[in-house]
Amino acid sequence: RSQINYHMDKKMTYEKAMKRLEQIVKQIESGETDIDSLTANLKEAKCLVEFCKEKLANVEAEVKKCLDL
Repeated sequence: RSQINYHMDKKMTYEKAMKRLEQIVKQIESGETDIDSLTANLKEAKCLVEFCKEKLANVEAEVKKCLDL
């Protein structure tokens, strides 16, 4: 499983995605990420952000449905 597809794991949760995003940001900010890994980390982060946005949109839709009952 590649790091870029990490978020595709069926067990991925919003919380896990956010923790991974935090790890990526810390690595980049601390200079731990070399230039060769930077692109892969940024691609993974983009996928994780998309995953989180989708999760939030789904939850928002469910909450609206519940409130409209």
